[in-house]
Amino acid sequence: MDAFFASVEQASKPSLRGKAVVVGGLGPRGVVATASYEARVFGVHSAMPMSQARRLAPNAAYLVPRFALYRSISEQVMELLRALSPLVEPLSLDEAFVDLEAGGTAWDERSARLAGARLRADIREVTGLTGSVGLAASKMLAKIASEQAKPDGLVLIEPGTERALLGPLSVRTLPGVGPATGDHLRRAGIHTVDELAEAGEDELVRLLGKAHGHALFAMALARDERPVVAERETKSVSVEDTYDVDIHDRVRVGTEVQRLADRCVRRLRGAGLSGRTIVLKVRRYDFSTLTRSETLRGPTDDPAVVREAAARLLDSVDTTGGVRLLGVGVSGLADYTQEDLFAQAAGGREEDPVREEPEAAPAAEGPAPAERRWPAGHDVRHAVHGHGWVQGSGLGRVTVRFETPDSGPGRVKTFRVDDPALEPAEPLPLVSRGPGEGEGAKAGGEAGPESG
Repeated sequence: MDAFFASVEQASKPSLRGKAVVVGGLGPRGVVATASYEARVFGVHSAMPMSQARRLAPNAAYLVPRFALYRSISEQVMELLRALSPLVEPLSLDEAFVDLEAGGTAWDERSARLAGARLRADIREVTGLTGSVGLAASKMLAKIASEQAKPDGLVLIEPGTERALLGPLSVRTLPGVGPATGDHLRRAGIHTVDELAEAGEDELVRLLGKAHGHALFAMALARDERPVVAERETKSVSVEDTYDVDIHDRVRVGTEVQRLADRCVRRLRGAGLSGRTIVLKVRRYDFSTLTRSETLRGPTDDPAVVREAAARLLDSVDTTGGVRLLGVGVSGLADYTQEDLFAQAAGGREEDPVREEPEAAPAAEGPAPAERRWPAGHDVRHAVHGHGWVQGSGLGRVTVRFETPDSGPGRVKTFRVDDPALEPAEPLPLVSRGPGEGEGAKAGGEAGPESG
């Protein structure tokens, strides 16, 4: 999908269409998740510190992600892919490999192009968004083709042309060649895929080690035998938060760990899983990261068990000096539980806070905050003015633009943050028509996870 998060926001907010949009964490330590193509003109890209993005594009719209909406649209796209083939390998919310031959959808260049064109049109009609398609004989080449196709395009790499196409490209084009490996190869005088192939397998093994050297040499020769795997095994479930200001209060750190444990269990249960190993991640003020884990006697999805284990792990970590990131995860996953093994954690509780409270609510008990939070870009509804989204908030005020995906750019109004007529709302559908009811327009989108 093309600049997926930002494209969703532009599609749902008429006033942002054609304008620079940046989605990510908006705090001092926030990071860009996605930038629209209009924002990329200014040099903004994913994984960039948000503070740097604001300097490069001060007039862009900066929005907090709406992951529930992104997931729902992603599933619509994945269903379209599954209609093409039983072999669909999702890599992220906005990227997947599809084996067209396994589905009997494509068997030559012409049928492949037709399948790709039809898919792009279906994505546009069902979601209102664009997605780019790369077609090739292997996963590596299909990925490269999709990058060349973006945004809003289709590229097919014909069999027999792979080596000629790869040769002049940068070594960074190949999977597994990140900044560190790229720099290492550059120091050895290897800049292009052709130079990688010319270096020879023995030299690459000497430079990069046996496994990496063999793999890169094969890719330089356009060899990639990896199959499309329909089900990718989930190895762990985790959540983490980065804090705008280092946390020094040990009690607050403990409260945050408990809250993260409950969020992790909600995600675990949502996937129908349980796990045996509880993992605590702590990044301290000096950027050093500590990981602690504890393996239980059997798998569980009991929030009390996970909270207690996380608390025990925290006891072994020195948080003196401050904490900038905390995370709780569960691994050793299974699709069953052994609750009877954990009677020590039951404590006679009858209510289950993970089942009772909404996902955004903190697990710790206590009075509600004096001010409701209004994340930029999130949906609201006013009793008089209808549906809108938060443009910004602060100093006891919240500014809302009232518009919907089907309206034109809307009016802007400002309210007190505690205005009883203003409430959070669910996102509206991006398109109101079903497949076949609208125009089969062009489509496109990149096949990279927020990277292109």
